[in-house]
Amino acid sequence: MTVKKIEHVGIMVRDINMSIAFYEQAIGLRLLNTLTHNDPSIKLAFLGFHEEDETVIELIQGYNDKLPSEGKVHHIAFTVENIEAEIARLNGLKVTFIDNEITTLPNGDRYIFFEGLDGEWIEFYEPALT
Repeated sequence: MTVKKIEHVGIMVRDINMSIAFYEQAIGLRLLNTLTHNDPSIKLAFLGFHEEDETVIELIQGYNDKLPSEGKVHHIAFTVENIEAEIARLNGLKVTFIDNEITTLPNGDRYIFFEGLDGEWIEFYEPALT
């Protein structure tokens, strides 16, 4: 198994710029990176403390901002070394995949979502080689 760490926790927000400012001011997180998803209506922002190997917060604008407040945490993501090998392993466990295929973002990062036992969303995330 090549799961290495909790990568990030995704939180859906209505206004990404206001949410960035909130997390910076209220929590002390710092903006690490922003990214426009392959779907241009979805904007992403990653915040953390600039620590090595930290778990970061991913703010997501444009995916679905109509969930109740207890549903704003969208998913939990785990860093993997080989996403194809992990998909094959999960197929053996008969998990239900949310995505039909791996998504590759413009920066080369790749991910796939699948369901936990209670329908929670779990992401396996393979960062691009740097």
